[in-house]
Amino acid sequence: MTHVVIIGAYGSAGAAVAGDLVDEDGIELTLIDNGDPGGGLCILEGCMPSKEVLSAAAHRFQARHDHRLTGDPPDVDLEAVVEQKDDHTLGWAGHRRDSIHSMAEREDVEFVHDTATFVDDHTVRAGGEEYDADYVVIATGSSVDVPDIPGIEDVGFMTSADMLDATELPDSGIVMGFGYIGMEMAPYLAEAGGMELTVIEHDERPIDEADPAFGDEARRIYEDNWDIEIPTNCYECGLEETDDGSVRLHVEFEDGSETTYEADQLFCFTGRRPTVEGLGLENTSISVEGDWVRDTMQTEDADHVYAVGDVNGKEPILHVAKEQGFTAAENIVRQEAGGDPQPYENVHHHVIFSGLGVYPFARVGHTEASADAAGYDVVAATRQASDDGVFKSKDVPEGLSKLVVDAADGTVLGWQGLHYHADSFAKMLQIVVENGMDVRDIPDRAYHPTLPENFDGLVRDCVAQFEP
Repeated sequence: MTHVVIIGAYGSAGAAVAGDLVDEDGIELTLIDNGDPGGGLCILEGCMPSKEVLSAAAHRFQARHDHRLTGDPPDVDLEAVVEQKDDHTLGWAGHRRDSIHSMAEREDVEFVHDTATFVDDHTVRAGGEEYDADYVVIATGSSVDVPDIPGIEDVGFMTSADMLDATELPDSGIVMGFGYIGMEMAPYLAEAGGMELTVIEHDERPIDEADPAFGDEARRIYEDNWDIEIPTNCYECGLEETDDGSVRLHVEFEDGSETTYEADQLFCFTGRRPTVEGLGLENTSISVEGDWVRDTMQTEDADHVYAVGDVNGKEPILHVAKEQGFTAAENIVRQEAGGDPQPYENVHHHVIFSGLGVYPFARVGHTEASADAAGYDVVAATRQASDDGVFKSKDVPEGLSKLVVDAADGTVLGWQGLHYHADSFAKMLQIVVENGMDVRDIPDRAYHPTLPENFDGLVRDCVAQFEP
């Protein structure tokens, strides 16, 4: 029997590996996780509970934003939001936990509810036992990355996990970190908590993976619709507590000028770092310095040790974690059969639930800039949401979209959307991009009145740039 130990079996990546290997003949599994109630970051403190709380604020925003509705907008009952979120989270976690435990009912599968530590390259200790492994999969996820800013140790701050449990919010706040987490959480604070916010943006605009127009539009939507100020091209250089218990942040701009911002509460949405502390990697040949995991999901220093999901630091996105898990499982089977492990090939496919999910950003495949960097000659089309009457009729007229096509053969290379239901468009565009469809073969027909009219417009605009 080939023995595979999976450290972090409750998480999305670890569960994916386990699910793919459990039916393989000749493989014995030891599944280890110390989580309680079980489920991993996405279920407990990430994707799913965050969408739960965003939805409540989104309902208020749309009611408040619609001039056709009269009367005072309703308040968001934060206690009710957290109560429902917790109830749903426990259910989701229980489903994941039960799926792992059901695997452990099989003859060649064991589950250990404990912390795992490497003894050496092939030995893992957990639950008072030592397990000799032919392969080890590290799927321990990520932890909050607290920036090294002078004074941060003296100032209390809230993370996204703290926010998901908050039943009271102060009047004002400073947000550090305007990536995925900050983009989603800032409007929740402003809408559900009625907070005045200063959001620090290191770059010229948010959403650095997008073409510039999308970041500019996102900033405009945020500053126009909520009490949010977004200073750009600046960095945090010091923190201190004020005499009244508030927080003061010192900021330096790219041009050398400095300013300070004060607020009741500091929010730290500065991203996440791989969770490797306590794994005992110092007892192995594995170093986590630099790019320590190959595209095959094997660690650089040990062919038999795989690292999948957030822990490898490659792309901390839920669906990527699952796909990396599937790749690792397939490669373990290949490797055991004497074959060559294959690299994980990812088509860029991201969604940010910006604007409370009313104005989400989604990207599939190339932007115009990334396509150019990859050596393509492209044709592209950009379309405003307000160009299509259906967005106006639904009272969600803000945002835009863009389609990028290979000028040589018409292949759709990528799409970006920042508009109502852009998150749902992403699946349609995944099919188009991953199947290498020719833009001229896409039917120019939406079922009116539906939002994909916007996509039809992009298709028409791109097709018009080809010779008849």
